[in-house]
Amino acid sequence: MDQNDDQKLADEWTSALDEDAKAEEIDVNDAISAPLDELKDTSSPISEDERRKLDAILDIPVTISMEVGRSKISIRNLLQLNQGSVVELGRVAGESLDVLVNGTLIAHGEVVVVNDKFGIRLTDVISQTERIKKLR
Repeated sequence: MDQNDDQKLADEWTSALDEDAKAEEIDVNDAISAPLDELKDTSSPISEDERRKLDAILDIPVTISMEVGRSKISIRNLLQLNQGSVVELGRVAGESLDVLVNGTLIAHGEVVVVNDKFGIRLTDVISQTERIKKLR
């Protein structure tokens, strides 16, 4: 978009807002601007010792797995499973998958296919505080 297009778009928005304000009997010029606080970086820089400790754990391997669903069956039924058997899972089709790291739920996601390989798109990441609550 060039500057003329931007101006036309701005004029259209102004016109639409003016019409809307007239319909509601509100004068756009009476609007009050609200003060906004400055965004500040509240994180403190980490020390060299903290950085060294962080570097030590960043290379620890973890197991990530995706869980489609679960089911409880008896050992008798388990031993009768063979090729073509169907095991019903306790999850509705289309429901999101659980993403687990070392057995701990960290997110939910959906299956995607990229270059003939399966992947998972994270749709909801469990907050750190929620994960800590579940550990207790």
